[in-house]
Amino acid sequence: MVATTDICDANSSLLSTGELKVLLPLFKPYGQRRAFNGPVVTVKVFEDNVLVRALLESKAHQGKVLVVDGGGSIRCALLGGNLGQIAQDNGWAGIVVNGCVRDVDEINACDIGVWALGTSPVKSHKKGVGEKHGSVHFAGAVINDGDWLWADNDGILISMHQLSTTS
Repeated sequence: MVATTDICDANSSLLSTGELKVLLPLFKPYGQRRAFNGPVVTVKVFEDNVLVRALLESKAHQGKVLVVDGGGSIRCALLGGNLGQIAQDNGWAGIVVNGCVRDVDEINACDIGVWALGTSPVKSHKKGVGEKHGSVHFAGAVINDGDWLWADNDGILISMHQLSTTS
């Protein structure tokens, strides 16, 4: 795993052009993996996690990072222990949630990295409303399906492609 600090140091010109973006430091880490990276799969929902579950259940996304734009809602959780286990079982590298999680002890037992705004004990609605594989905008950045994401204790980075640590 390459540290976000090393990526920033080696790609400082991309930071100034905006090709490498740093998400605002709004997120808290959960799960056993405190660092992860991979290509992004996006989903945009609001207080409804049906599409989140559908993507996590797919075995076609091994090694990828699910980016969930939950509109920043803190009224309910979009991810819980069951979905954390499903993500682990299907080989996801990590999940970033612009919203809340629940069942934190269960998520923390999973070999998955999860970054979220916080926690809520309330479960989400189950209507299946939202959009998969589109552009999302939160934490000061536009994130596209297929972008590359790195997350560790120093922050979360987004780029249009995988970057190296050599200039």
